[in-house]
Amino acid sequence: MKESQHVEWKESWRDDHLRWVCGFANAEGGVLVIGRNDKGRVVGIPDAERLLEELPNKIRDLLGIVVDANLRSEGEREYSEIVTSAYPSPISYRGHYYQRRGSTLQELKGAALDRFLLRKQGRTWDGVPVPGVTVKDLSGAAIRRLRAMARRSGRVEPGSLREPIAGLIDKLRLREGTYLKRAALLLFHEDPERFVSGAFVKIGFFRTEPDLAYHDEVHGDLFSQVASTIEILRTKYLKAAIRYEGVQRIESFPVPDAALREALLNALVHRDYAVAPCADPGV
Repeated sequence: MKESQHVEWKESWRDDHLRWVCGFANAEGGVLVIGRNDKGRVVGIPDAERLLEELPNKIRDLLGIVVDANLRSEGEREYSEIVTSAYPSPISYRGHYYQRRGSTLQELKGAALDRFLLRKQGRTWDGVPVPGVTVKDLSGAAIRRLRAMARRSGRVEPGSLREPIAGLIDKLRLREGTYLKRAALLLFHEDPERFVSGAFVKIGFFRTEPDLAYHDEVHGDLFSQVASTIEILRTKYLKAAIRYEGVQRIESFPVPDAALREALLNALVHRDYAVAPCADPGV
């Protein structure tokens, strides 16, 4: 036997072990074994039956969840198993949230806690509605850029492209009731940093790992960030190999345009915007 995502061993019971029960409830469920040492050997626990009667009530009162408590034995030594199911709602212990990950217990804080609570509510970070912003606050240029790109792709019905801005936002599912979602502000607001700290691109050129030669920042809606970043990379950061065919000069960049655009789009789409950026510029 080994400790794992679903199994934890403790030689004896302490109320602090309620953190592990909380962690199992916030993950995939699991079994807390009381009476096994770190090597998995049964060492037994005194008065196991009394503990078995007390623990379910204590866990219910402090965590608000119901667990199964089982009495086991190996030879003459008794031990207990606290079986916890995965709970769809977030569970806290004394105001702190824990989660079982692999064979470790982690306390959730900051952005990790925000993501956890949103996920338990069936939401994502970019799907959170933002008060105080309306469709009129969005950038008309960004909306026009979207329409042009969608028209060229041929993947959008022509009728949808003729929708007013409010209708287009609704078809993209970027509004909840009267509130715009965070994703709408990142995509279409000319200054998304008013709502999301660090919602911009940093580009840096390093001669060596600690030696930053120069850097740039690209601000604005995400559509503008993509276009401007590619332009800056091609004109300032990427060195093209030059060859001639007759009198014609031909430049070949080390990264094809399609690969550069795909890498940049992946970086922006999959970025964790819930985490504040560091103060130092990076690549």
